[in-house]
Amino acid sequence: MKKFKNAADIKVGVVGYGGAFNMGKAHLDQMNKAGMTPVAVAEIDPERRKVATKDFPNIKTFANLGTMLKNSDVNLITIITPHNTHAKIALQALKAGCSVVCEKPLAITTNECDSMIAAAKANNALLSTYHNRHWDGHILETLDVIKSGVIGDVFRIDCVMGAYAKPGDWWRSSKSISGGVLYDWGVHLLEYSLQVLGKDAKIAEVSAFSQNGVWASQTAWKDDTFEDDSYSVTRFTNGAALTLNVSNLLADTNPWILNIRGTKGTVLMGFDTIEVLTPMEKVKSQKITPRGGECDKFYQNIADTMTGKEKLIITPEWSRRPIHILDLSNKSAVENRTVKAKYE
Repeated sequence: MKKFKNAADIKVGVVGYGGAFNMGKAHLDQMNKAGMTPVAVAEIDPERRKVATKDFPNIKTFANLGTMLKNSDVNLITIITPHNTHAKIALQALKAGCSVVCEKPLAITTNECDSMIAAAKANNALLSTYHNRHWDGHILETLDVIKSGVIGDVFRIDCVMGAYAKPGDWWRSSKSISGGVLYDWGVHLLEYSLQVLGKDAKIAEVSAFSQNGVWASQTAWKDDTFEDDSYSVTRFTNGAALTLNVSNLLADTNPWILNIRGTKGTVLMGFDTIEVLTPMEKVKSQKITPRGGECDKFYQNIADTMTGKEKLIITPEWSRRPIHILDLSNKSAVENRTVKAKYE
């Protein structure tokens, strides 16, 4: 990968400046805060290109990535487009020698991830995924609790996200575009869980089950609407297990999104509260308010990696791990069988 003398020499752009969550501006602002220089936006909607110019008066805008690569000095792009476009756009940029950050998920399938990783290596380019939630306050606090040994050895994690509600009529509810109901929030929950389990927890196999048809007739996507409910079980070679349930049929609500079970106790991790249950100790229950998040560290690490100061934290191989679980979950649910892992 080409090294830069200063972060300001890293010329950055985004592909996609859509109105949802104003993510184009958010990414460019964070890249700029890390010392990099915003120079370009590629966006098919001319009205959104006008917004980008208003947000960043000195920036150049383009109708597509190819034009941006040819007519700007951008050397790092962030892809902020629907999930099923990530691989195609990333491969185009990587083959042009441009480094790439993808909004999560990195891609939809393991094969897509493999192609992107190979292209990054072949063209000496950086590839990463915007796993800014790697530094959320609640996961950082939870990791500290687990490292203290108070709940013993972690042997199982249960992840839950959802509500009883019709999915929105947008691309995230489309199976072919989004990848499925597990992909949007599931990739976050899996990335949290893999941090807890650590790199020594090797994926062995995945089984998954899904419920379909309740909401499909009421959405714009009809036959392409994602699953109403999906439940995945991942087994690791060390005996640990990880379950993931994302649902639009979840009538009950839980204050936690991760239930982390250890040999001495349990950690219930929520966004705002962490509860530590240790029945073998005198203190049987302890509630912790999570610290503030440190999400700015993502782009700071990207800048420091490209200037040779640090090693990349969110590597493409790390990003592929949750995608591999999601991909295997899709296959398992469709084929009604357990699927062995290709990558540990």
